[in-house]
Formats: sequence, structure tokens, C-alpha cells
Amino acid sequence: MASILSPDICVIGAGSGGLSTAAAAAAFGASVVLVERGAMGGDCLNYGCVPSKALIAAGRHAAAIREAPAFGISAGEPRVDFSAVKDHVARVIAAIAPNDSVERFESLGVTVIKADAAFVDPRTVSAGGQLIRARRFVVAAGSSPLVPPIEGLSGMPYLTNESVFGLRERPEHLVIVGGGPIGIELAQAHRRLGSAVTVIEGERALGRDDPELSAVVLRRLREEGVTITERASVVGVSGGAGAVAVEMQRPDGTRETVRGSHILVAVGRKPNVEGLGLEVGGIAFDRKGISVGRDLRSSNRRVYAIGDIAGGPQFTHVANYHAGLVIRAILFRLPVKERRDQLPHVTFTEPELGQVGPTEAEAEVRGMAVEVLRWPLAENDRAQAERRTEGLVKLLVGKGGRLIGAGVVGAEAGEMTNLFSLAISRGLKLSALADFVSPYPTFAEIGKRAAVSYYQPYARRPLVRRAVALLSRLG
Repeated sequence: MASILSPDICVIGAGSGGLSTAAAAAAFGASVVLVERGAMGGDCLNYGCVPSKALIAAGRHAAAIREAPAFGISAGEPRVDFSAVKDHVARVIAAIAPNDSVERFESLGVTVIKADAAFVDPRTVSAGGQLIRARRFVVAAGSSPLVPPIEGLSGMPYLTNESVFGLRERPEHLVIVGGGPIGIELAQAHRRLGSAVTVIEGERALGRDDPELSAVVLRRLREEGVTITERASVVGVSGGAGAVAVEMQRPDGTRETVRGSHILVAVGRKPNVEGLGLEVGGIAFDRKGISVGRDLRSSNRRVYAIGDIAGGPQFTHVANYHAGLVIRAILFRLPVKERRDQLPHVTFTEPELGQVGPTEAEAEVRGMAVEVLRWPLAENDRAQAERRTEGLVKLLVGKGGRLIGAGVVGAEAGEMTNLFSLAISRGLKLSALADFVSPYPTFAEIGKRAAVSYYQPYARRPLVRRAVALLSRLG
């Protein structure tokens, strides 16, 4: 007969959200069982954020060598050892892995079970030959690459984000199906490391971002030699290892075949709901994931869902945000509500692309009355010094001068997005951004300049000018 564990919390999934939940709960003295069937650290550490950013960093160094003559430095075309690049990626993962390891979490007092987990009834999970009857469950099982039913694809040695980082030899010509953030990031990185790259996107590349801002990124990729074909659907794949033929169809019905050495599928992700026994657990779900309320609670009141499997934005920082909410709800019985309007995201191309709050188009669809402010990076002294002047800041200002949305494309856009995310989450007005003291010269000054521009029309108002003139006469 299987033994029964009765912890305060059972966490299913040791990705970023699950690990954050388990560590925080254990720190407050709660008993925790953590179940993970795969690698500790989940997708982010092993196949996602960490390896992709390490690969992007390598590509950025190669690009810096090519761009050095603009600074009066000559180095020639960089020699890329692709195998050594992958060693760099592996070392980065290895450096972070101990923080996510079984040993570390057991040292925190967490019971770790390396096995599949499945609900056997609404209050019990089975894993590794044991039954877990916890007071509360947190499902953080994440997501996996979505592989569309393209004719011929299943018989091909295709790549996803879970396998592309295992390549030791540089792809001669990488064909990427999907022009979202993952596809576009990997396209630029591989191009900078010497591969020919073609991206095929069924709609608009970076289609979830503000088109005014995403156009800056796509223009840069095309200038670097990435071929990006938009509004073309992939209808068939043929060939074999080292020689693939990808047939695509345009809206007018015309077809074209792209030949390459490798094919990478990056059309999105699907929640890992299979095999969890959600039906017998009384947990409602659909193709988007587990159905939750703004408190992240499922239809089974004992069960919370966080991160990718909770049906919302699929980002590591969102999973960590969710972890903080469920810890407050479970341990301290505090009412919590997820706020998706304050969740930022960044595409780590060069230039970077960041967004928090609605885009201009989204605000229009929602009927929001907004004023749009823009400020170009070319007007920033730090950008000029580093010759990274492409891009702009775009702020959406609502009633009373309140910041409701911000988009940034350009150097350090991810870091600048932090400031706007804080402002929006705290409901700050443009005056707060205009008044704070920014060190000179920094890229963050761009946000301050954009905010100050909101108040410039006041200086031209006759009443204001008359008041200034009157006060000047008073000495």
C-alpha cells in the first residue's frame, strides 16, 4: 500500500514558479512536497530563458566585432567556434543549476519527488509510488513547444527550443517556422553566429507587439541578413537531416519552397495538462490551460495554478509573480488578485523590445482615451555616444496624466521597461517620471524626457505666460 504524505502544500512542477512557491513556503515554516518529472529548473533554466540569453550574448559579441570599425577599431570578421559557443551556454546553465537543484531544496526542508504526478481524487495526488494529501496544491507544470500538424513534419528531425541548444555544429541554413519572440530572438542569434536564417510567419512577425515598435526590430534583422517572410503559411515539409524543403503558401495562393539544412518550429507553446488527472481532480481546463480566477484558484478550491499552465502570459517573471500571490493566499489567507495590465514583457533582440500595459492599438480597441507621447533614442546623449540610436519610447497617458502603457524599442529597452512597469503598477502620473532625478548620461533619461514633453504645451498657454510675467515684476 502506498504511503501517504500530508504536507501543507504540494507543488507540481519545479520550474521557476514552482521553485519560487516551494522555497517561499518552506522559508515560512510550511511543510512542502515538490514533484517534478523532468529537469529541475524547468524550461526556463534548461531550454528557454537562460540558454537563449546566453546564445544571444554570444551573438552580440560577434556583432560588436563587426561593428567595431565605427568606433575606430579594426578587428576583421569574427571567427565563430560554434561548439565553443554551446560550451558557453552549457556553462551558464551549470552555474545557475545548483540554485534549482534537488539538494538545495531538500536543504530548505522541501521533500522532492522525482516522478510524474497525477490527481487520483479531488484532494489526493499520486507520485513516485506515494500518495500526497496536501492542504493546498499548486500546479506549476508549465508548457511545451506547440508542434502544428504540418504535412511531413512528423517524419522530419525538426528542432524546437528544447532541442536547438543541443546542436554542436552551426546550421548552414536555419529555417524557422514562427515569427514570435522565440523565433525572432533565435533568428538574430544564429545569423550573427554565421548561419543563413529564414523566418516564415503566418501573420505579422512579432504580431503581439506595437507594430510601430516591432518594425524597428524587424528592420534591423533584415539589415543583418535575416530573411523574414510574413503572411505565409507552411503547408508541407520534406527532405531529411541536413537538407529540408519547406513549402509555404501566400494569401493569393502562390507557393514557394525554401531549402535549408535545419528546421526550427517556434509557433507557440501548449500547457502541460496531459497526464495530470485534472478530470478526476475536479479541475476545469481547456486548450489554454487550467481555468483560474483572478485569485489563481481553480474549480477545485484546494488547487491553484500558476505560470504557463494558468492560461495567461507565458513568461518566467509572470510565474514568479503568481508564486508571490499564492503564497500570500495560502499562508496568510490574504485576498489576492492577478493584475495582467501591469505585466511587462521583453523580446531580447538587438534592439530590444519592451512593453507594459496596453499598446496603442489595444487601447483603441478598449475605447480608452489616451494621449500618445514619443521620444526618439537619437535625442539621448548616451545613445549617441554608443552609436545605438535606433528606436524610441512610446508612452500612453490617460486621464489626469496617469501612465497606462509604455513601449520601448532600442538599446537597454528591457531595463527601461522596469521603470515604466513600476510606474504603472503603482498608478503613478507623468509628473513622477518628470520629477525623478536620472543620472547623466543614461538611457533611462529617455523616459524622463518623454514625460516632460507632456507638460511642454502648458508653457505656451497665455494664462501661464501672464502669470510668469506678473511674478517676474514682483522681483
